[in-house]
Amino acid sequence: MLRYLTSGESHGKSLISIIDGIPANIELDIDEINNELRKRQQGYGRGGRMKIEQDKINILGGVRGKVTLGSPISIEIENKDYKNWEKYMNPMDEVDLDTKKVSKVRPGHADLVGCLKFDFLDARNVLERSSARETASKVAIGSICKQILRNFSVDFTSYVVKIGDIKDYNFYDFDYIKNNVDNSLVRCLDKENEIIQEIDKAKSEGDTLGGIIEVRVKNVIPGLGSYTQFDKKIDGELSKHLMSIQAIKGVEIGLGFDLSTRGSNVMDEIYYDDKIKRYTNNLGGIEGGMTTGEEIIIRCVMKPIPTLYKPLNSIDINTLKNYEASVERSDTCAVPACSVVCENVVAFVICKYFLEKIGGDNLRDLTSNYNNYLERLNEMGWKR
Repeated sequence: MLRYLTSGESHGKSLISIIDGIPANIELDIDEINNELRKRQQGYGRGGRMKIEQDKINILGGVRGKVTLGSPISIEIENKDYKNWEKYMNPMDEVDLDTKKVSKVRPGHADLVGCLKFDFLDARNVLERSSARETASKVAIGSICKQILRNFSVDFTSYVVKIGDIKDYNFYDFDYIKNNVDNSLVRCLDKENEIIQEIDKAKSEGDTLGGIIEVRVKNVIPGLGSYTQFDKKIDGELSKHLMSIQAIKGVEIGLGFDLSTRGSNVMDEIYYDDKIKRYTNNLGGIEGGMTTGEEIIIRCVMKPIPTLYKPLNSIDINTLKNYEASVERSDTCAVPACSVVCENVVAFVICKYFLEKIGGDNLRDLTSNYNNYLERLNEMGWKR
């Protein structure tokens, strides 16, 4: 089973990840992983932290000479800002607990509930781990998964559909998105100028903006996932992992909520003409908890960042008096960066189900099993 754990605080020494279940003999491109991390830090509307951190991974184990060994891969991403926070965040030495204390908890963040749960009177203990800084680890892990799946022609892309009140109503071809999205400051294929103006307006008012992201995956074979148990359905796993990303509050697949209409309008009819075909993909490439072989289409909604420069009303967790919430350094809009995170989280889930379905401890066995599966599908009428 492919699995991972992450550790580390936003202003701690580093982020640490361990990913277990990666097959042997996969050649890794470190520059590609670092490029994904760089894209996560970009996007119009990001705050000052991105000027400090220039994320790069340091692989500590599980790889030799750029080739995976089949053993757990351990990854470090250094927090360069730690030098400014060492006297507050050092794990084992005495630290200053007062200067950076956060008692005025922020609505929409984990601050209050985290303090109640873990018996803290300082929300610093909560926000350091609940911070979206942790998503750098998710991006590194997803990038490794992409490099495995590339051996089997699986490809990923993502873009921004909506920020604030500005929405792109167009539907784009996968390759068009892939070839153009990185040229946009907001990872949007239309309405870039309007979105930038929307972000500027929100920033000037001390406010933040949420938005909608679309992730696309092509060349996925049919049959990843299963209908046999609730926890084997791939759409359930995709939703779980995407909802675990900080600030994601909704996930839909295919037409999503627009499927609430007549069945004759939305089901993807099946035909046979030299091979099994569908002329629509309203269900987004997943039926009955399994991939259909059509392009996977997923949309996620990211809520506005809860740290506002015009603080909302809250309480002091120590005195229970009403105050304006604390202000931490923050972004006005992180939706473009979140699209990169969502894309890589999807890559992990697809890779997990691919490895479970195909099986193999190394690239050669994976390739042999994959080709055998494609041959059987071909005999049954499904062809890529």
